[in-house]
Amino acid sequence: MTTLENRPNTALLVIDVQNGVVAGNFQRDVVVANIATLVDKAREQHIPVVWVQHSDEGLEKGSDDWKIVPELTPVDAEPRVEKIYGDSFEDTDLEHVLADLGIGSLVIVGAQTDACIRSTLHGAFARGYDARLVSDAHTTEDQSEWGAPPPDQVIAHTNLYWKYQTAPGLTAGTVATEDVDFATG
Repeated sequence: MTTLENRPNTALLVIDVQNGVVAGNFQRDVVVANIATLVDKAREQHIPVVWVQHSDEGLEKGSDDWKIVPELTPVDAEPRVEKIYGDSFEDTDLEHVLADLGIGSLVIVGAQTDACIRSTLHGAFARGYDARLVSDAHTTEDQSEWGAPPPDQVIAHTNLYWKYQTAPGLTAGTVATEDVDFATG
């Protein structure tokens, strides 16, 4: 139902599931396992998997911390997008990659819930993409010492507000890993 013309396809967008990003995150192993399940399912159904990797002064490109976690292995044919901002679209070639694949609908997973996941969800929606968040396939670190709620509450709140996100002609919402149907976005 995307508002992007001639973009009937769906992609799995895997955001920042990198060693230095998810180390010590809330339910890291469960979330990574769910993402692995979705990657396998997408590949079986010939759905593009697009990998996003963040870098900054604390996460140097090419370092071990920058690398995708060992449980997940991108294949050479799968696009990779490098970013330096929270929104995976901002100053990257993501829009170009998705346009070339005819993608108008995104299934989004990864980290950090309260930063790059939220930014990319809103960035996708504002650009006309349908955007579904996989409710049990995103995670964040504990930032409660700086006044944030505990990670489980951050994740629950993000799932709650994205479940009810609306805009004319667009589809949003959340879905659990076991209920992801790439055929419907």
